[in-house]
Amino acid sequence: MALVAPSILSADFAKLGEAITFLDERAVDYIHIDVMDGKYVPNLTFGPPVIKAIRPFTSIPFDVHLMIEKPEDSVEDYIAAGADRITFHTDATIHAHRLIHRIKEAGIKAGISLNPSQNPESVRYLLDDVDLVLLMSVNPGFGGQSFIPSTIEKAKQVRAMTDREDLEIMVDGGINETTGAAMVEAGCDSLVAGSYIFKHEDPMAAIDALKRL
Repeated sequence: MALVAPSILSADFAKLGEAITFLDERAVDYIHIDVMDGKYVPNLTFGPPVIKAIRPFTSIPFDVHLMIEKPEDSVEDYIAAGADRITFHTDATIHAHRLIHRIKEAGIKAGISLNPSQNPESVRYLLDDVDLVLLMSVNPGFGGQSFIPSTIEKAKQVRAMTDREDLEIMVDGGINETTGAAMVEAGCDSLVAGSYIFKHEDPMAAIDALKRL
C-alpha cells in the first residue's frame, strides 16, 4: 500500500486549521508542506510561523519540502517550527552532504529532491546518507500541473541505484489514482497529492483511493 502525503498547497489557505484537522481524521501518513521563496521557484508560500501555527492541530508527521535558495541558512527555523522531515533540492545548495547531516543530527529525517530535468546520477553518492528521495513529476512552483511521464523511468533508475530497502522514494506533482499507480509500480513508496485531494468532489474517497495503491 502506498503512503499518502496530502499537500496543503492546494488547501484553502484561509482554513488551514480545518484542513489539517480533516487530514488528521483521515489518518494520512504525512502532511506535505511546500515552502517556496519566490527565488528558487516563482511563487511564495509558507514559512516557519505558519508551520508553527498549524503544528498543534495534529501529530501526523510534517513533511516539509524546501523549494528555496540556500536552505542551509534557515533549516533550523523549520526544525524548530515542527518539521519531522525536511527535503531540499540538491541544486539549491553547494554542500548537500553537509546539510543532510545537519538535518539528521537534529533528530529528524532528511530528504533530497530532483527536478524533472535533473539526472538521477547527480544524487547517487548521497543515497547512503538520506532517508528519502523526492522526485518532482512537475516543474516546482505551482500546484495543479500535469504529470511528466518520464518520472516513471526516473523512479526505476533511482530504485536500481541502491539496495537499501529503507530508502523511501516519494513523488510529487500531477498525482492521481492513475499516475500514482504507475509510480508505485515503478518503485515509489509515497505519493504527494494536492489538487487531486483538495479539489476532488469527495476528498475522503480520493485519499482512500491512493492508500489502496
